Formats: sequence, structure tokens, C-alpha cells
Amino acid sequence: MGSFSSHNEFPVDGRTVLITGGSSGLGLSAARQLSSKGANIIAVARSADKLEEAIKQIKLDARFPESQRFRTIVADVRVAAECARIIDVATTWNGNAPLDVVWCCAGSAHPSLFVDTPVEQFQAMMDSNYFSCVYMAHSVLNAWLRPDARSPNGDKESPQTEKKGGRPPARHLIFTGSFVSFYSFAGFTPYSPSKAAIRSLSDSLSQEMNLYAAAQPSAPRIRVHTVFPATMPTQSLDDENKVKTDLTKSLEEGDQVLQPDECARRAIAGLERGEELVATSTIIRLVMTSVLGGSIRGGFFKGLVDTLLGWVVIVVMVFIRWDMDSKVAKWGREHGASGMLKETREAASNPPT
Repeated sequence: MGSFSSHNEFPVDGRTVLITGGSSGLGLSAARQLSSKGANIIAVARSADKLEEAIKQIKLDARFPESQRFRTIVADVRVAAECARIIDVATTWNGNAPLDVVWCCAGSAHPSLFVDTPVEQFQAMMDSNYFSCVYMAHSVLNAWLRPDARSPNGDKESPQTEKKGGRPPARHLIFTGSFVSFYSFAGFTPYSPSKAAIRSLSDSLSQEMNLYAAAQPSAPRIRVHTVFPATMPTQSLDDENKVKTDLTKSLEEGDQVLQPDECARRAIAGLERGEELVATSTIIRLVMTSVLGGSIRGGFFKGLVDTLLGWVVIVVMVFIRWDMDSKVAKWGREHGASGMLKETREAASNPPT
């Protein structure tokens, strides 16, 4: 399976999709677009008010509004017990049939210089970005792989997901990474390790799922993916920019910016092509090829292209790192160690009354 296959590897018509962080940003855009493809949507977020507004938008995009089903769950995915509750509530709502897709979009960022970061933020970043994925993955994979532990009736396929003969359609577990999963820079040190950890988790689980696919040939195969979204102009980005130093903002210049709807469209297109690691921008794709290591390459031809690209990008990255280091050193000489311009420091010390 890979990018050159004409077969849709991510069909969602009539299937049930759960999305965390589904009230805004990429999560909301993905939910709306999957709804337009016929999926039943369960949106999860911490704010009940935002969820209610989001589910109205998701319903409006429904392909079959009379038959599709929608549900919201208010929960904090940073808590393991909450993730277990989410899967239990969602499975019961789905007629005790397992979910077909779980997409972890919830997360947050605190981009600041390492020594200036409040120490509690390091734990907060891991909880919000990494452990929210770990807890959700642990809960849903136990429900998918050990259904007897949840219900005496065992696994149950919904009518929409049954397939006559052979293996039923695959189930999909999707994480959300970042450009800094592959390459970090000054000002993202508190955040980037939590996103790099997601990529490692995805690679490891992808290989583990081969164990169950081989041991249970009649059960649905489980595909593990990570989407790497481009920078999106959302409220979250506005919040990040309030913390971000001027130095970090200068290093980000030239970054590709995509609206959430376009980012979600590219992500879903990659999933439909069968990609396990889905880059949503050219720069992310190029940097990703240089650090793939043992990650799934997505088929022979795509793997060959990515390998050739990787050889070129590895050389280019040497010069990019040199350029970034030079810019950081120049900033320190000209503006000091705060990472902020003089006018920014003065504005912060003399707020308007």
C-alpha cells in the first residue's frame, strides 16, 4: 500500500470516526470533511460550549444528513481514565460496535526559550501532546485487540463495516505530529520533544500491529498513521505568538502557512493514499525524507523517491543548520540573550494604562 495506489485506503462512508480536539482547528476541519464523506462523527474536547457549536457545523456538512449520526463527548484526554471513559461511551453509542477511526488532534504548544520556560510547562507539553495520544491509543487498541475484556459478547462489527469474505476493512489510529517532530530550533525546546515522541510512538505501534494482523487473520487490520500539519492561522497560533520570542518568529520566516480546511484536505488525501506518515506541506515532506530511518516508506516507488530526496536533503540540512546557528548567534550579539527586540522588551515593561 502506498501513494501510487488508486484504491482508497481510508474509506469512511458509513463508518464511525472519533476525533479529539474536534471543536477547533485541524480537528474541526477534519471532522467536517469526513462528515461530508459520509462518516458518523464523535467530537471530543474539553469545552462543552465549543463542542456544541462545532457539532452544528459538522452536521451541516453531512453527506447523508438523515442517516449519519453525531455525538459530542466532553473530556480531558490528558487523563488516562478519561480516555478509557471516552472509548467506553463511544463504543456503547456505536451500538457496542468498535469504532472504525480514532484521530488524536488535541494538543497545545508553549514555544519559549528553555531557561525562561516555567518548569511545569515541560510536563504540560508531554501531557497535552504525547500522553494524550498514549492514553487514547492504549484505550482504543485494547478495545480493538482485546474486545472480550470489555464485553462478554466479544467483538462486533457494525453492518456498515462488515465485508463478505476475507478480512474486514482496516481500522485506523491517527496521531498528529508537527514539523518539529523532525527538526526543531531555538524557542521550541519545551514543545518539540513531545511531538518527536509521537512520531516514535507511531513507528513502534505500526510494527507491533503486524503481530496481531498475523495472529488474527480474520480480524480487521489496524493501521497507524501520523499527520504532520503545516502552520495554521488559528487561535492556538495567536496564543503561541504571545509566548514566542522575536528570535523564534524570525527563524520561522518562510514557513508555509495553510488554512485548517486545506491542511485537513491534504491530510485526508494522504490517508486515502495509504500513507502512514502524512506530510501536509512541501517543506515538511522534504525534511521528513532526511530522517525517515526505519519508518514505513509507503510502497516501493514512493520509498525510492523519498530515499533519493533524502540523500539530497541530508546535504542541504547541513547548510540549513549552519545558517540557523549563524542567525541565532548574530541575534545574541545584536539583541542580547532575551530573544526579544529592544522595542518588544520596552513595550512589555511599560504596558498601556
